[in-house]
Amino acid sequence: MNLTTGAQRSLRKTLTLEDALPTRMPVYVNSIAYLFGALTLMSFVMLIVSGVLLALGGPFWYHTNSVGRFFDELHFWAVQLFFAGLVLHLATKFFLGAWRGGRWLTWMVGALLFAAAIFTGLTGYLLQTNWDSQWIATQAKDAMNAAGIGALFNTMNTGQVLMLHAIVLPLVIAVGIGIHLLLVRRDSPVRPYDD
Repeated sequence: MNLTTGAQRSLRKTLTLEDALPTRMPVYVNSIAYLFGALTLMSFVMLIVSGVLLALGGPFWYHTNSVGRFFDELHFWAVQLFFAGLVLHLATKFFLGAWRGGRWLTWMVGALLFAAAIFTGLTGYLLQTNWDSQWIATQAKDAMNAAGIGALFNTMNTGQVLMLHAIVLPLVIAVGIGIHLLLVRRDSPVRPYDD
C-alpha cells in the first residue's frame, strides 16, 4: 500500500461526499456569524493572487509603476480585510464555543493558523524596508534572541524574511486552511448554544 492509497482510504472513512459538498446546510448557518470564516478565506485568496503578481513584477514595478502600486495597495487592503475577518471569526467561534462536541482539533488548527498569520504579517511588514520596518526588525530580533529562537530566524536578513513571507508561510497557511476546512466539513459547523 502506498501513501496515496492510504490517504484515500482514510478520507473515505472519515469524510463522506455529503459532508465534503453538502446539498443542505443547517438553518443556524444562515447567521452572519458564520460568514466571517468565508470572508477570511476569500481575502486569503486575494492575498495569494496579489502577492504572486507583486512577486512577478518585483519591487521596482510596484514602487514606480501605477499598475504595480495598484496591486501593492490591493495586497495591503486584502491584509486588512484578512485580519479583520480572522479576528471576527475567532471571536464569534470563541463565544459560540466552537470546541464543543469533539471539535477541539478544529479549534487548535485554527489557533495555529492565527499564529502563523500573525508571523506572516510580521514578515510582510518587515519587507517594506522603510525606517519603521527596520526599527521593528531590530526590536523583533532582540525579542527573538531573548526567547532563544534568534538562531532560527533573523529578522534583519531580508532574503530569509522574503523566503518565509512569499513561499513558506503561505504554503503552511494554505495547507492549514485545507485541514481546517476538512475538519469543519467532517464535524459540521458548531451549533449555537441552546436558549
